[in-house]
Amino acid sequence: MTHVEDELNSQPECWTRAAEEAGRHRDALPGPGERVAVVGCGTSYFMAQAVAALRERAGQGETDAFAASEFPHGRSYDRVLALTRSGTTTEVLELLGALKGRTRTTAVTADPGTPVMTAADDLVVLDFADERSVVQTRFATTALTLLRAHLGLHADSVVADARTALAASLPRGLVGCTQFTFLGRGWTVGLANEAGLKMREASLSWTEAYPAMEYRHGPISVSTEGTATWMLGEAPDGLAEQVRATGARWIEGALDPLAELVRVQRLAVAVAAARGLDPDEPRHLTRSVILAP
Repeated sequence: MTHVEDELNSQPECWTRAAEEAGRHRDALPGPGERVAVVGCGTSYFMAQAVAALRERAGQGETDAFAASEFPHGRSYDRVLALTRSGTTTEVLELLGALKGRTRTTAVTADPGTPVMTAADDLVVLDFADERSVVQTRFATTALTLLRAHLGLHADSVVADARTALAASLPRGLVGCTQFTFLGRGWTVGLANEAGLKMREASLSWTEAYPAMEYRHGPISVSTEGTATWMLGEAPDGLAEQVRATGARWIEGALDPLAELVRVQRLAVAVAAARGLDPDEPRHLTRSVILAP
């Protein structure tokens, strides 16, 4: 079993623990009414998109998401929340350094022995969700589970759905598709972006991701036989029928969207295996992007 497979299979246990521990991290995480920016790189940026949408929908306060390298320094925030598995990513550390003494910062990380421990004002360490793999699975989903629980949006059914996602067979023939499109709405747009990234990283697949309503505005034109279009969350009326009319395959996400992401993680590993690729050794990638001075 690859590191990626081992780590993605451990997600239900990690989610349960994160939900249980959310209360003790309350003071380190954004409070109601705070104006917040959530930042990250790669997978963590897409989780930031999901968190921002969830927090605003919950009425907790204005919340934006940015890639750490694109943070708008001219804007004012009560807190900046940084998601960083490794705690060593250059763009995140540089941003936290620039904000020191000006804006309160919180870092959610997996490794307590890294520079982010002194770069941020407040810390949440999810070391039980750390990973050996380059391709992120459990840290990202565990961090999102922690924040869903902090917002009062986590339920035991989410963990049950994750177990289903790990146990149930993938749809027949899906591994043989040549192109994958992932769609989301609201907070699941970030999950759709992450689903596409997982497929690219692990299996070198041609993947795209869009807000579901935007799919009709051009991207559907490339859908054809061999295309799989996967909806994370509730689909807009009529979209499934329009996709099927192109000859593409429509995958309706019936589980909690975060559990659907686990199914995509499994698909990425399965496609990698079918193509003779090692998902533990993704092309041109390292576990953390550390830039030379």
